[in-house]
Amino acid sequence: MSDNTNETEVSGVDIDLIDVVKRYPGQKRAAVEGLSLHIPAGEIVMFVGPSGCGKTTSLKMINRLIAPTSGTIRIGGEEIGKQDDDDLRRRIGYVIQGGSLFPHMTVTQNIALVPGLLGWDKRRTAERVDELLELVGLDPARYRGRYPRELSGGQQQRVGVARGLAADPPVILMDEPFGAVDPITRQRLQDELLSIQEELRKTIVCVTHDFDEAVKLGDRILILTEGANIAQYDVPEAILANPADRFVADFVGAGAALKQLTLSRVSEIDLGRPTVAQIGDSAADVLRAAQSAGDDSVVILDAKRRPVDWMWTRDLLDLDRVPAPHDDTDLVTIDRRATLNDALDTMLVSSHGSAVVTGRRDEYLGVVDFQAVLTRIQDTHDEHHGVPDPEAVA
Repeated sequence: MSDNTNETEVSGVDIDLIDVVKRYPGQKRAAVEGLSLHIPAGEIVMFVGPSGCGKTTSLKMINRLIAPTSGTIRIGGEEIGKQDDDDLRRRIGYVIQGGSLFPHMTVTQNIALVPGLLGWDKRRTAERVDELLELVGLDPARYRGRYPRELSGGQQQRVGVARGLAADPPVILMDEPFGAVDPITRQRLQDELLSIQEELRKTIVCVTHDFDEAVKLGDRILILTEGANIAQYDVPEAILANPADRFVADFVGAGAALKQLTLSRVSEIDLGRPTVAQIGDSAADVLRAAQSAGDDSVVILDAKRRPVDWMWTRDLLDLDRVPAPHDDTDLVTIDRRATLNDALDTMLVSSHGSAVVTGRRDEYLGVVDFQAVLTRIQDTHDEHHGVPDPEAVA
């Protein structure tokens, strides 16, 4: 479940679909039958449902990639049917599976497409490209001149998100954006999106086939049946606790109680604070600090307090200075917005049995370990099953 706060000003706008119908020639049933829906400004709304239920058709009608047969769609109170299609799409970010980057264009050229169409000057565009690459966790100096073939799948998807945000649109549409990457990369991209949303507060509409992803990312979840009929539209907690009917219960699937863990975040856990050092620090000084604290490892930070390595103290013994990281670093990081399920998955691949936790713009926050996660899981279980708090009883 997304966790937008009121600290950041909302930059998104409301979206309203009013009795929207899409009927294709030669088909007996409409693909979308009278869909009416209010999507609040600044929220992430996840569209889920079985294949062929009309969720992608409904998404694409919002930016008129598919024209509705009838009905009204308003964005920020304005009817989209009265707007020029090209102007409309330049004001709506669109992110699809795989990033959909143009292979013959560099990262900069891909991200700069819409600003170029809007007539931005070169300096403004270059500044925006660098700003967005930083936002999605890619070093501009390293990536701005690369071509898509030189990027991993996860990196391509990050560039796709940056391109969708390029002209600072109030609305972002996402169609299975993280469906083509491995599970660990998918989890990190989800965390990245939540971190970006905390900063920008756009209105994001996202189609997914993965209900766990919907629970993790969505402020609200829309569950559709055939013809884009609404089975349930509510916050994740309410859907997990009270499915509207048998269809929703079946769609949520077994283990709804386990899925409640997806509502608990790493940010709710007290983090450990092991010894930290910066690249270039005196190795002897760092060793003394670690030994004094009883730590057998040290988290290495860069100049922007981003974690770059996690060294065992024994590897510092023969060094004068803390070195820059090698490619085979033991570092495993997780965003504070990650779920407890994500945290456990991530820690399983860490040689430290723990994970470094990062916050906004990948800034270091602390370390989470198995015991802290298990304690939180037990607390969550007790809360849901009415087990009294011993301290409260005392």
